[in-house]
Amino acid sequence: MLKLRELVKHYPAVGGESVRAVDGVSLQVRPGEMVALYGPSGSGKTTLLLMVATLLEPTSGTVSIAGRDVSSVSEREASHFRLSELGFIRQNFDLLPGVSAIDNAVLKLLKSMRWRDAHRQITPLLERLGLGGRLSHRAETLSMGERQRVMIARALSTEPSLLLADEPTGSLDTQRSREVLELLRELCRERNVAVVLVSHDPLAAGYADRVFALRDGKLGDYEADQPAALPTIH
Repeated sequence: MLKLRELVKHYPAVGGESVRAVDGVSLQVRPGEMVALYGPSGSGKTTLLLMVATLLEPTSGTVSIAGRDVSSVSEREASHFRLSELGFIRQNFDLLPGVSAIDNAVLKLLKSMRWRDAHRQITPLLERLGLGGRLSHRAETLSMGERQRVMIARALSTEPSLLLADEPTGSLDTQRSREVLELLRELCRERNVAVVLVSHDPLAAGYADRVFALRDGKLGDYEADQPAALPTIH
């Protein structure tokens, strides 16, 4: 599904040397597979996701989705890709204040269908995420875990083939983090969605099929600093 080949993003810096935010990353992710990229702040995780999402142009290398190179498509093509084929759970909760949970969740769907049809389509997913009793509640009245679930519903609403998650548990406590990661894994396996999750939370590694470390822009082997903290997967 997703194939990164020698992906590079360098930024000019004072003194003539360039900052190597992403430095030659190659990776393949299959449909239904969750791959976690673990690394500290400044390791290049978000930069990598933005290139995969066609929101940032690579310095060199390619991003291929289902055999198609999307790293150099037009803005119109990139916009269509992000709307129809990509789900993106951003680091910050991008919810509209004063707007209900269900109306926040259907924002992507409203570009292709009527409000009533969008509500009908998104409701089973919101119920699956445990938000059946919170559909009409305004965004600011939801807990952090509930807000994250609304973001997951929005990202999956168009039935994308690829899901990107940028620090999806960054604002959650341990229990809520476990719940969100478990839901992500279950939903993406059910829907056969390829997932790339980036995090500095060691919990995330226990829910992924494969885990890599991203440090100084380079992809390498992952070694858990606190293996006892990772959940047991049955």
